[in-house]
Amino acid sequence: MMNGLPYFTAGTGSPLVVLFYTPEAANPTGLARWSTMRMLRPFTEHFTVYVVNRPPGLPSSTTMVDLAAVYAAAIKTTFEGPVNVLAISTGGSIALQLAADHPDLVDRLVLGGTACNLGPVGKRAQRAYIERARRGDRPSPALAEVVTESAIGRRLLAGLLWLSDGGHKDYTDAVTVLDAEDGFDLRGRLHDVKAPTLLIQGDKDLVYPIELARQTVEGIPDARLVVYAGRSHSSTFNDKRFAPDALAFLK
Repeated sequence: MMNGLPYFTAGTGSPLVVLFYTPEAANPTGLARWSTMRMLRPFTEHFTVYVVNRPPGLPSSTTMVDLAAVYAAAIKTTFEGPVNVLAISTGGSIALQLAADHPDLVDRLVLGGTACNLGPVGKRAQRAYIERARRGDRPSPALAEVVTESAIGRRLLAGLLWLSDGGHKDYTDAVTVLDAEDGFDLRGRLHDVKAPTLLIQGDKDLVYPIELARQTVEGIPDARLVVYAGRSHSSTFNDKRFAPDALAFLK
């Protein structure tokens, strides 16, 4: 644990703290662990990568400000100075809040597939996920609409996502984080982010539309945007260009 937060490390070099969303407040295992390391392996050649997750059992009233404070405390107790941060999707929302509230803790910030707040499709899908989870239904089918705009594709994907939720799972921690992001809106505070920032975004992202990505970068004093044409939300940070672009900025 890192000050109560689950984490694991890989690689050598100066620290790179990685924030991303997982349904469970725990280190990823199995296929999720493999997928995570596949994306992060290029970074481990240059940094000691710290994949840090949220602590389990956060109060249901937790906000993004609260989450950022939890991560800030862990960074303060673990590292001697500010650290580079790489953050993906909902992890990017947390990282933006962290960089705005605790600017002394973030050296350089790389964001992938995120923005200063959710777009309407992303917000609707996450609300549906939360409502399904609270009813005791398998929640992941609600996310099909953020993957594709095809009606047929959504129906097929919803079935696959329903199967992926098989078995008894507790989604309490997932609901807490997504509920916090539902109320997240940093548009009025982007100027408080002092770290040099790179945002890599697909122009087909349905969760955080490209217009919001541009607004995010325009509001941060030292930020730039890299757009991947034709890329959706998840395909942005799985693109083969993502690691080289991020590393060029971090090194």
